[in-house]
Amino acid sequence: MGMNSFWMFDFVGTVMPIFIIVFVGILLLSIGNGIVRWNNNNKQPLLTVGSCIVSKRNEVSHHQNHQNDQISSFTRTCYYITFEVDSGDRIEFVVNGEEYGLCAEGDSGQLTFKGTRYMGFHRNPRFTTQEDSRSIRRGYE
Repeated sequence: MGMNSFWMFDFVGTVMPIFIIVFVGILLLSIGNGIVRWNNNNKQPLLTVGSCIVSKRNEVSHHQNHQNDQISSFTRTCYYITFEVDSGDRIEFVVNGEEYGLCAEGDSGQLTFKGTRYMGFHRNPRFTTQEDSRSIRRGYE
């Protein structure tokens, strides 16, 4: 019996503090990375470049909480759009659901961003063949 209580005391006294220190270290590191990224984005110039949307994707995460025999759950959807800029580089940004819905693969236009922060996308107008033929007819009149 004395051996078991000694092992339990050793676990709580030695192993638990190590887990807590590692957890707090990881937490501080992720907060520090977020602050560094935010600071770097603030230092970046606001750029507007020609680009084309090459892909879209979304990521749905499900969360469930169990409290007092009640289950509450919610889902969270993150939306991503990948742009190919005129230089040939591809950049993926997190966008809101409305922006995601308005953009389609193949759209071209002007992408505005600051570091890793998406600031907006202004699409070039697309002309349908019907509109093109009307403008051609107008030119001959």
